[in-house]
Amino acid sequence: MATSPTPQYTDFSKDVLGRYVCNGLDEALASTTAPGGRPFDIVVLGGGSFGGALAQHVLYGDRFRNHRVLVLEAGPFLLAEHFQNLPTLGLNPPPPTTTDPGVPRAEVWGLPWRSDVTAGFPGLAYCIGGRSLFWGGWSPRLLDTPTDTEMARSRWPEAVVSDLNDRFFAESAEQIGVTETNDFVFGAMHETLRQRLFDHHAEISEAIPLGDLPLHLNVPPGLPKTQRRMLRLEAPLAVQGRASRSGFFPINKFSSVPLLIRAARQAWNESGGDDAKKRLMVVPNCHATWLETDVTDGTGVVRAIHTNLGVIPLPERGVVVLAAGTIESTRLALVSFGASSGASAIGGNLIAHLRSNYTIRIPRSSLGLDPSRDLQASALFLKCRHTFGDGSHGYYHLQITAAGIKGIGTNSEAELFQKMPDVDSLADFRQADEDSVVITLRGIGEMQADNPASHVVLGGETDEFGVPRAFVQFGNPKVPATPGESPQTAKDRELWDAMDATARKVRDIFALGGGFTDVAAQQRDGLGTTHHEAGTLRFGIDPGASVTTPNGRFHHVVNAYAIGPALLPTIGSPNPMLSGVALARRMAEHLVAPKAPPALETGFESLFDGTAASLAIWQQIGPGSFDLVAGENVLTARPGSDWGLLLYGAEAFANFVLRLQVRIDRRDDNSGIFVRSRDPRLPAPDLGPTVVENPARIAALTGFEAQIDELARPDGADLHRTGAVYDVPIGNNPAEQRFQRGSSLQPGEWNDVEIEVVGGQYTVRWNGFVTSVFGNANPNRGVSPGFLGIQVHTGAVSYRAIRLRRL
Repeated sequence: MATSPTPQYTDFSKDVLGRYVCNGLDEALASTTAPGGRPFDIVVLGGGSFGGALAQHVLYGDRFRNHRVLVLEAGPFLLAEHFQNLPTLGLNPPPPTTTDPGVPRAEVWGLPWRSDVTAGFPGLAYCIGGRSLFWGGWSPRLLDTPTDTEMARSRWPEAVVSDLNDRFFAESAEQIGVTETNDFVFGAMHETLRQRLFDHHAEISEAIPLGDLPLHLNVPPGLPKTQRRMLRLEAPLAVQGRASRSGFFPINKFSSVPLLIRAARQAWNESGGDDAKKRLMVVPNCHATWLETDVTDGTGVVRAIHTNLGVIPLPERGVVVLAAGTIESTRLALVSFGASSGASAIGGNLIAHLRSNYTIRIPRSSLGLDPSRDLQASALFLKCRHTFGDGSHGYYHLQITAAGIKGIGTNSEAELFQKMPDVDSLADFRQADEDSVVITLRGIGEMQADNPASHVVLGGETDEFGVPRAFVQFGNPKVPATPGESPQTAKDRELWDAMDATARKVRDIFALGGGFTDVAAQQRDGLGTTHHEAGTLRFGIDPGASVTTPNGRFHHVVNAYAIGPALLPTIGSPNPMLSGVALARRMAEHLVAPKAPPALETGFESLFDGTAASLAIWQQIGPGSFDLVAGENVLTARPGSDWGLLLYGAEAFANFVLRLQVRIDRRDDNSGIFVRSRDPRLPAPDLGPTVVENPARIAALTGFEAQIDELARPDGADLHRTGAVYDVPIGNNPAEQRFQRGSSLQPGEWNDVEIEVVGGQYTVRWNGFVTSVFGNANPNRGVSPGFLGIQVHTGAVSYRAIRLRRL
């Protein structure tokens, strides 16, 4: 059925917002073949928390305006902003469930997977904005200081941590409103609670010293040290009650929907209303069921996206981004990429948060507060570290929320709804009165990674579209569980106990001998109830220990990415919204922004920096040629009748580290990097007649080639594959190379290559991962000092930023 071109009427309203923001799939597909139209370069599966943030930043970050983005959301357009920015509509998220009623709960909530977790899952919010419409707003940042880190470099790629710390955490915090104090969290009650926690902070044995924590708020320069430390107890809430600068419109509690609305309307304005010219289109009620993927020799290429509304072809160089939530994105990957290399790692490392809640009521007199008839709210944050017996650390934090009020009338209840971060505790806050304050202490702790019993797999049941559902299991069955809880590892239980003990300590600090009453006894939530599932598509440089690259691309699916908490190798204690938005912004720039060449590192000298002067030092040997691409600082190979060599002719090198960047144009391109060869400009009759016809062969016969060939021709063997030392047998014996297959190369993407040569030892790294280690014992090859060069063989392979450090 064709999409209505005008807003539609329901019994009660006219769907202006939906029609002016969204498109039907028929309209989106028609736009690709209309006059002036072209296919979508980036298809985002999921218009929720992070798919919306990604699509918006792609649109704004694409300075050349040459990418088209299609966002597919399985649910409808529901709300234009966070549900707490609106009156109490009764759209509160439903409680966890273990059974699927077959229809959405609370309008849009569904449970598309199955599990043995007895506490159940709330499921997915099938709507534009997804869970970001309903979340509490707590947005702490992953800790990374000289004394503490929740991003251990043994698990987290250094490039990701650097990018997040240097830029994307700060940008995302400003975007979602964390850097500004919240207008409604102030006053005597809040200041008293904050002061008391500050005064007794040193008594909390596992609390991280405030001086060791970063300050998430923008504060005036020259603020006294004591006050700056106290502000580290302020809640990092994604609520912006006033503009952070002139002309900057406040967004109140953050959700991704306003971002997506603004982006969709900007795309419409740019296009003049012509769908074929729109750079972004949003299609609701379009459920992606599986991705049609061609797999050759373990490497997959997505060709089409199958949905309940039809098939969407993916063009050459087009990419798809899985942004449908951790469990659903994992299911899509399992269904679609099962034949690719490394598929067995998909769904492992399932992690979430350990969460407890404790609500008390204390007399206002114990806080030194007079009775009050005014609504007051407070939100505080306490970061803690637990040390295990083996010396490792586990991190957790307390989200402290308080309400004080004379009585709950209709207006006050609405105010509580809009001002309490954790609306699931609203009933408890209603028990505050003029003589007492209600305080909720919510503990959130990190779950240990790499529990082999925690995973997402495909279950035996199919969904309404005939596709296998996911099955989710948390915990280690060998560890006895408390009734109603999922079993965890011993460290998980130890950290949970420590976190609950800290909550009781904070309770005593607030009460200070004045007494307290339990409003709700301290209790632990089930692991499936937090909405914080993570880790199943974790990124890393090692394809054997991760699922995706540091940029979020599947190691062995060249045009498929994932976004959201599924990428996190460890979860830390922070709620994953800030991390997810930061990673979405980082991925958006990777997809559309030209990657700058690396700066020249200390101790390195440039052999080719993109200038004609540096190219003049290189000499073409044999057929083919290299073009200097104007304005790009790039050398691009132009093949001839036989393969040739671009030789660095200035000198030979003995021991060195060679670094450069390489980009293939097609998957069947073939090239290589030669090191430690004899000078091919000199006669070599001892090497046979073939070198007379093509002296470039001297490099192959007397040196070694770090191979670039995704198809490993002529026989598909790994000794002919990208990352190998070409034609050297693979094994652990002398004169054999130890080879590990790296990530499959994506056409059009720059890759960092490093070749280290010391004595007879050769080490090859691609994007930081060691692909080959080889010890040469052949006296006729690998001469020292020797010459180096780059090969022109098949296809338009490009090189840049060639630099070397002598050892």
